[in-house]
Amino acid sequence: MNRKKILALIATAAVAAQVVGCGSTDTTTSTTSEATTSENATSSESEEAQAESTADTKEPESETKVSSLQATSQEEREQIEAALNLANNEEVTWTYDADADAWVMSIVTAVANAEIEDEEGVSVCVPGAYIKGIDTDGDGAADITSQNYTDAVHGQLVIDYEAQVTSSNGQVYTASTAPVILNTGAAGYSSSTNTTAATSYASEGYINVSCGNRGKNDTATDENGEEYYTGDAPSCLVDQKAAARFVRYNILLGNLPGSTQYWVSTGGSGGGAHATMFAATSDSSDFYDYQVAVGAVGVYVNEDGTYDTTVTIDGTTYDLSDGAWGAVAYSPITSLYEADMAMAFEYYMDVDYDFNTSFQEQMAKYLSEEYMEYINDQNLSVNESDVALDINGDGDTDDTIALSIEYDEQKYADTNGYGGTYVDFYLAEFESNLQWYLDNLDYAEDWTWFDSDGNALSDEEVAAMTSEDKAKAFIEGRYAKSTSSKGGMGGPGGAPGNMAGGPGDMAGGPGGEGMPNGAGAPGGDMNGETADAEGGTEDRSFANSDVAANSAGDTMDVGTPDAGTTQSAGSTTDSSNYATYEEMLAAYQSDVEEVYSGDKYGNVIVELYNPLNYIGDTDGSDPTWIRMVCGAAEGDISMFNSLNLQLAFLSSGVDATIEWQWDGGHVPSEVLGESLALTVDTMYGEYVDGAVKITKQAAEKQTTNGDATEATGTDISSWVNYDDTTNVSFTLADAVSYRTKGASKSTPGFDVIDYGQEDYVFGDSETDARHWSKWVLKVLEEHKDELEALFNKG
Repeated sequence: MNRKKILALIATAAVAAQVVGCGSTDTTTSTTSEATTSENATSSESEEAQAESTADTKEPESETKVSSLQATSQEEREQIEAALNLANNEEVTWTYDADADAWVMSIVTAVANAEIEDEEGVSVCVPGAYIKGIDTDGDGAADITSQNYTDAVHGQLVIDYEAQVTSSNGQVYTASTAPVILNTGAAGYSSSTNTTAATSYASEGYINVSCGNRGKNDTATDENGEEYYTGDAPSCLVDQKAAARFVRYNILLGNLPGSTQYWVSTGGSGGGAHATMFAATSDSSDFYDYQVAVGAVGVYVNEDGTYDTTVTIDGTTYDLSDGAWGAVAYSPITSLYEADMAMAFEYYMDVDYDFNTSFQEQMAKYLSEEYMEYINDQNLSVNESDVALDINGDGDTDDTIALSIEYDEQKYADTNGYGGTYVDFYLAEFESNLQWYLDNLDYAEDWTWFDSDGNALSDEEVAAMTSEDKAKAFIEGRYAKSTSSKGGMGGPGGAPGNMAGGPGDMAGGPGGEGMPNGAGAPGGDMNGETADAEGGTEDRSFANSDVAANSAGDTMDVGTPDAGTTQSAGSTTDSSNYATYEEMLAAYQSDVEEVYSGDKYGNVIVELYNPLNYIGDTDGSDPTWIRMVCGAAEGDISMFNSLNLQLAFLSSGVDATIEWQWDGGHVPSEVLGESLALTVDTMYGEYVDGAVKITKQAAEKQTTNGDATEATGTDISSWVNYDDTTNVSFTLADAVSYRTKGASKSTPGFDVIDYGQEDYVFGDSETDARHWSKWVLKVLEEHKDELEALFNKG
């Protein structure tokens, strides 16, 4: 596998003593899976879909690794393809939702050899416009239609390939060009029980796919009746890839409408991580053995150990992809590989951040030093024009900026000695995201605006407000957001504990009672109660409506079985699990050595779950675009993670944007006219020949004031320079202080001393959780004397 971009060094000399690469060490060989032309299509109506898929065929001579599994026999292959052909499924039923004008497929198993059937299924929602009806007797005619439907019906879809759907943004789709939205669950990297696909995107013309996935803490029983752990990395991602193959296969067969090319992965938190990883690892052979093991369609082992990722239908051979064309990832908790260092660095730059223990503070100091070395060893750079930022402040965006971190205790005293172009880029992103928010306040709906004396404005005064008026009012905290625009979060992967309160709890600025040097928790409603597919609330979904349906994963509490976890930022105990530093260090050493010795396929699962390893890798393929939306005030992961992902994607030619939503918490809702549909439609218009070019609709200015009785906005006027509201600015010190007020994890926050959510991702069949961070271990070993003296001393 080629190593490049942001993670050019998987390990420096100081940490690489026993590293195994993320793929098998077997030699690689080339394989060809070239589509052949056939005069006969599956059906005349599906010729357009098949022609599109033929265009998707991968170029020959791509490198793949050699499998350690037995070759797939022709009989096994035929059995898998027959079993996963919806036309042969005697149990599948379709339900019609008249309100949404959509047909929803019942849950079916997406693989031939499921380990946990309740978590390896798939359901699909199809816009009614693409469906003539259901063929119940096999004659090809629609027997049950939307007009005579009464109850769930077994049969095959009769697809109308001539029908068109125009989305809310004006994009036009057909049954063969419609984007497919794959909801990646796995919030908190946990399992997701199969759920029926929501009707959320039917009116937009999209095909919506819901899939379950195995996840951490899962157990299964072997043939001897012995229970074992399963669901560890990369099971979540493997099950999502298998579901994608299943749906694509049935599109090619003419059993389902939709594009085989224009797939968009989306999810929040751990689901956002998987949406990102799903896109970054598209068609990587590192994941093939896992898919072969569960009987995924369209991935087989040849006699010489190479892979065949094709299916042949009526004489035409198609390569079956397991990846994405695009992704919308909300608060992606990835890459875990660098997450502890990145968060420690962000915390440590805030000179006023109050670490709970001296041990945690010292860990943050040492991890920050490692992060500086890690970043500087990669020779990163960015074109200002790619990110539309004037990073070096010379008045243009024409430069290529070499990115590095500098340490000078006196020069950068207000950020604990750290500065340089890398953090200049970080600050420029922050300023840009606040500026975007201010520039789009005309899209705010039902907000209540107040004057400087705290009195609600009249409707006439609100109608007369200029963009500058709203920007000043926002900066001075003279507003109360509507309930629908506050956003929110919840579910696994969110903030440990309940962080009640929202942006309105952050009054003031430096030297005042609130942000960034005062108290208060930015974010939104963090109560964990969230919207489900039908607009209600349940524990397994997010309040963000764009990821609420089929995207959250099952609620799961984690921690050492008998001792809890020190993952929370509120923890004042370094360890409840280890009596001594030596005991803790020995556990880290043993666990990390086990993890890096590889799994049964010779892969290091930590590396499999690092998307930075795969972006630009010639073994797989990159998405065309990705949009990562994070809450600027969220505390679940550092903003440096999304920044690094953007750098890697951009350097590989991917259209990559990051949005740090001002005052947004973990998994923020879309605000100010933005939406998943707008993103998909815009990208479709940008990258698909003949598609409609989409522009964001003009805002309808608010003419009636809201009904709030007092302002609850954040007054940031003491630390934001807004002499010109079209060019606001603030300091790096204030930016990191703003960030740390939402801190929800300790240091380290991912590979945690007493185990936390992410430690359970990297267990094995015999061990539920394992330590896995080489960087944390390096610090523990190299600074043993200093840290041991502080360990569990408060």
